[in-house]
Amino acid sequence: MNLVYKTKGTCSRRILIDVEGDTINSVQYEGGCAGNLTGISHLVAGMKVDDVIEKFSGIPCGFKSTSCPDQLAQALKQYKEEQLKG
Repeated sequence: MNLVYKTKGTCSRRILIDVEGDTINSVQYEGGCAGNLTGISHLVAGMKVDDVIEKFSGIPCGFKSTSCPDQLAQALKQYKEEQLKG
C-alpha cells in the first residue's frame, strides 16, 4: 500500500511510504535534509511498522517538538489506525 503523508512542523513537506502488511518496503521524503533523510529511508526499509514507531516517536529537532523521524512515526500510526477501521 502506498501512503502519502503531509508533514507538520518539519522542513520536509511530504513522506511517501510503501508498506506491505506490517513491513515497510520503502520511504521517500520530499524536502528536508537530503543526506539524513536518505539515511533514515535506507535504515527503515524492511523494518516492521511497530519497530519504527517505537524508535522514532517523540524525537525532536532542535527547538521543535517534532522531527522528520517523528513525522514518519506519526504517519505509520495513522496507517495502523486506518488498517484497524478497514
